[in-house]
Amino acid sequence: MSIDAIARDYESATNEFLVAVKSITPEQFDRRVEGGWTPRQVIHHVADSEAQSYARLRRLLAEPAGVEIQGYDEGLWARSPLLGYEELPVEHSLAVFKAVRQASLDVVRRMDESDLERAGTHSESGPYSVQTWVDTYVRHPSDHAAQLLEAANSGL
Repeated sequence: MSIDAIARDYESATNEFLVAVKSITPEQFDRRVEGGWTPRQVIHHVADSEAQSYARLRRLLAEPAGVEIQGYDEGLWARSPLLGYEELPVEHSLAVFKAVRQASLDVVRRMDESDLERAGTHSESGPYSVQTWVDTYVRHPSDHAAQLLEAANSGL
């Protein structure tokens, strides 16, 4: 896949998530599919995940080969009362999401195809390249947009 195609897909997924969020009414933010996250929790998770993504891409591109890419326990973060996934308003998390996605898109547009081979080591899963980053994060918001809409429309 070309860098232009990656950038287009990345931007499209960002917009898809934002459109999904705008379709949620205030009454739907705390609905959930049984055993799943609420739209509010999804939005906070996506912001935190994309902030991790932002740092990971920069480390892979700017630091020497083999750089460690730190994992994190997203479920633990979602359950942390201090992080407030269950009750904090979503506006700040949406601002983080928009900012880091745009900043990462700016970097993606500057890459060339050889940059996809730059690699480090993920603390949990081992070898981790820019291509792995692309495979993980280009569509990440799209996947969560679907999750968010399913929860919002569940009525539980």
